[in-house]
Amino acid sequence: MAPSKTDATMASSPRYQAESSSPDAAVTTTRELDNATENGLKDQKAFERWRKTLSLITGVGLSQTEFQEELSKANRKQCELRKEQLIKNSPGVRFMMHNLVKAGCPLTKNMIECAPCDATKSGGFSKDHGILLCENGFFSKKHQEHTMIHEMVRAAALSGDCNWSREVRRGIYNFTKQHQECVKRRAILSVEANPECKSRAAAERAVNAVFESCYNDTRPFDEFY
Repeated sequence: MAPSKTDATMASSPRYQAESSSPDAAVTTTRELDNATENGLKDQKAFERWRKTLSLITGVGLSQTEFQEELSKANRKQCELRKEQLIKNSPGVRFMMHNLVKAGCPLTKNMIECAPCDATKSGGFSKDHGILLCENGFFSKKHQEHTMIHEMVRAAALSGDCNWSREVRRGIYNFTKQHQECVKRRAILSVEANPECKSRAAAERAVNAVFESCYNDTRPFDEFY
């Protein structure tokens, strides 16, 4: 069917041609393509994060070496994030860091290091390097908080390490003098871990000799934390 005179007139009309090749239409199309590409990249990144998380949980799709590498990265990232949050917001951590400054032993966040440890430890202290946080040794943010305070004050009694809930998690259910017994037990373990300690018996003797005076000394706290 031949085009009508009206159709031919419209096709040759400058107004019709201007509308067909409108710059606004081209810009809109380009913007839509850009948005679609950006959304596609976001979806791809979200999927990749989900895949890595699933792989860490199940181990599927990763070799043993890759699994350990990804797990180590995740542990380090979580430990560092919690460290920053606790230094900023934890009353106990902030209190201890303030009192260390007053005592002439300032402790900066750069002196608190996250690193992998063996499965029996959650933290440590070195007078030359500062505090070690075992990035693979924490079961919660509260656990990391107690470890940071413990290493700052070097006392199970004042760090929250012997709270009733922590003892229950360890499978210990004493109803009388539980706190004292926990503090003594963990102090002995700490002394025994010192390379200079000769034996378990020597660690027990050292702790028993000073236990009463040390247990009753809550400085810099007014009471047990």
